[in-house]
Amino acid sequence: MKHTHRISLTVNGRPVETEVEDRLHLADFLRRELKLTGTHLGCEHGVCGACTVLVDGRAVRSCLMLAVQARGSDVTTVEGLAAEDGTLSPLQEAFREHHALQCGFCTPGMLTSLTAFLRDNPAPTDREVREAISGNICRCTGYQPIVAAALAATGDEAIEGEN
Repeated sequence: MKHTHRISLTVNGRPVETEVEDRLHLADFLRRELKLTGTHLGCEHGVCGACTVLVDGRAVRSCLMLAVQARGSDVTTVEGLAAEDGTLSPLQEAFREHHALQCGFCTPGMLTSLTAFLRDNPAPTDREVREAISGNICRCTGYQPIVAAALAATGDEAIEGEN
């Protein structure tokens, strides 16, 4: 027998009220129910970081969180990082300019993780950016373009070579 719960939350600035199964993960809710497929599922164990979204401003692995746990929360997926008119955020623009993606599988998790990190650390060092993304696995870029993009998004590329 499946149990359901009524939840209300905000996703990418829009209110959502719906019934969800008690064992439905937030990642599956976002992808299947809300059709926000930018949130990727990789390992489904919280290791790869591809499913990272912002919950009340905190970077969270959505494959480890149940949808019912997001009740009353403000959730931002990669789709919610750009402006309503489609204008990219400074970080997204920096990813584009610095070729910080190749296959794109890790990109949503990288962007959401770095969005929270840069909000709290507006002038990070190269090392701090590397630590911030250490929980996000990328198999394509070698991380350097991602680090360069994060530093460029702060408006201070001068610290790019700092260790």
